[in-house]
Amino acid sequence: MPDNALAALAALPRLEHPDGSPVRVLVVEDEPTIADLLRFPLQMTGWDVHLSGDGLDAVRQARELRPDVLVLDRMLPGIDGVEVLRRVRALHPDIPALMLTAMDAPTDRIEGLAAGADDYVTKPFTIEEVLLRLHRLVQRSGVVAQGAEELVVGDLVMNVDTHEVTRGGEVVPLTATQYQLLQYLMENPQRVLSKAQILEAVWNYDFGGQANIVELYISYLRKRIDAGREPMIHTVRGAGYVLKPAG
Repeated sequence: MPDNALAALAALPRLEHPDGSPVRVLVVEDEPTIADLLRFPLQMTGWDVHLSGDGLDAVRQARELRPDVLVLDRMLPGIDGVEVLRRVRALHPDIPALMLTAMDAPTDRIEGLAAGADDYVTKPFTIEEVLLRLHRLVQRSGVVAQGAEELVVGDLVMNVDTHEVTRGGEVVPLTATQYQLLQYLMENPQRVLSKAQILEAVWNYDFGGQANIVELYISYLRKRIDAGREPMIHTVRGAGYVLKPAG
């Protein structure tokens, strides 16, 4: 596995049910190479991974397994991923689902989201992005233990319940907006986030899409998080910003 994928795995919080049992994921993918590419890192995070390469079999497995999250290809033998999702949601309406497909036209994306997909990733993809998105879906679903409400990236820790942030064990005081910005960065470690994405997530474009507000608050965060330490917040010229463990 590439070093960047291993780093992404190390940065992810461990998720489990309140009783300590692992998160269950059903990966519906008819290409064995892609299915194995997903299975290995998910198992490394401690998840219970089940595979299906057929639409009808996927519905059967979902009925019996009641997974915590679905990963669905669009083009499958039997019935396609959209129909799989419709049938699974008829049985278990609250299961979050991520569609992973080569069908990247806007109409395809709209159809997938309209069928109930919570997220949509197109091929080719990076395993880091899929892992991060799946973790976010599971965290938001409410099925994992409350202890998972802690974001950890390297030595930077955020308690989502108390809003306390520490780096290397030292408390980092933040304003409400600084906290929101850092939370968004920590929910997406190792991922380059554009100024537009940050504006939408943190400010909902209340500042008219003015990118300088992002630059300003990133500078505030750097003074709080990185001052006197090895930096974690990095600028990717022409693309945006990325938060990653120091080192």
